[in-house]
Amino acid sequence: MTTLEMLQNYWWLLIAVLGAALVFLLFVQGGQSMLLGRMSETERSMVVNALGRKWELTFTTLVVFGGAFFASFPLFYSTSFGGAYWLWMLILFSFILQAVSYEFRSKPGNIFGTRTYDIFLFINGCVGCILLGVAVGMMFFGAEFSVTKTNLLDGSAPVISQWAPTHGLEAIADWRCLVLGVAVFFLSRTQASLYFLSAIGHDEDFRRGQRRSVLVNGAIFVVFFLLFLFLLLTADGVQTENDGSLRWVSNKYLWNFIEMWPVAIVFLLGVVAVLTGVIGSAVLPRFKGGIWYSGIGTVLVVVALFCVAGYNSTAYYPSLTDVASSLTIRNSSSSLFTLKVMSWVSIITPFVIAYIAYVWAKMNSKPITPEEMKAESHKY
Repeated sequence: MTTLEMLQNYWWLLIAVLGAALVFLLFVQGGQSMLLGRMSETERSMVVNALGRKWELTFTTLVVFGGAFFASFPLFYSTSFGGAYWLWMLILFSFILQAVSYEFRSKPGNIFGTRTYDIFLFINGCVGCILLGVAVGMMFFGAEFSVTKTNLLDGSAPVISQWAPTHGLEAIADWRCLVLGVAVFFLSRTQASLYFLSAIGHDEDFRRGQRRSVLVNGAIFVVFFLLFLFLLLTADGVQTENDGSLRWVSNKYLWNFIEMWPVAIVFLLGVVAVLTGVIGSAVLPRFKGGIWYSGIGTVLVVVALFCVAGYNSTAYYPSLTDVASSLTIRNSSSSLFTLKVMSWVSIITPFVIAYIAYVWAKMNSKPITPEEMKAESHKY
């Protein structure tokens, strides 16, 4: 294996880890999707402040995830972000609503009222999760694009990729991608309730309601996740042949799990961890570590899914229009020099993770209480 191939594999794994962290941190969006439910004003204030202490982690991880793709696999970045721009603009707009809401929700002189910003947060919670799931779904079920690199020499229209006229909105109509989006949405709601159980100190009625939420949202998530898994294992995928050509292969992702059996083990361990966190929190009143079981399990599952999407000579972005335009980690990566330089930069990743863990522990050193909401001078 050449150095270039090793670096391509390394960067795909790093992107998988970032993507997994992003899916875990979407519990913030999941919590926001609950703000319009039946809560007292005190409970809503505690929920918003519990999420407000973490929302920047989600937003920052999303930006870093996109930046890592731009640096390591620029052809994907230009093809997806530049072609499916209506889909990505909807996602971006929902996150802008989130940032504005946390900034101004409790500001003195807020003429719109907290209810308006709660609605904005609700929109981000629903739209952000579902559409991110849809965007990732295209990495398994394909997208309507074609790539012609020689178009860069065309001064009148130097555009590498050509998309369907709807520019990404067609993915929302693909029910297979939508199934993954809904699964991500209910996973985020499940993990939000798990997070509330560990971060908010309130009466037993509140905790009982969150355990019930874990059970209901967790059950719906399992149904949609199993449906997605069935669709994935029975789906065709694009494979790179020895001569470099690309062709469709039946049950490609099923064969990837079989041929890369360590990845399958990681996937199953992740599923078990998620179920442990959900079931334990739903049925055991004193079980408070559900967010960590579910969070670690989510990371393992998502990393495994990225592995079966990109490794084993698989196209991680299949083209439904022109199979030869499908993107692989070999034909869409940066140069050897760029990957080398960026690999040195990536060495700081463990330190960033350690810092995030430290800040998280400090913020969650004591649960949020109603008394704190009344005395707190700065709150969301």
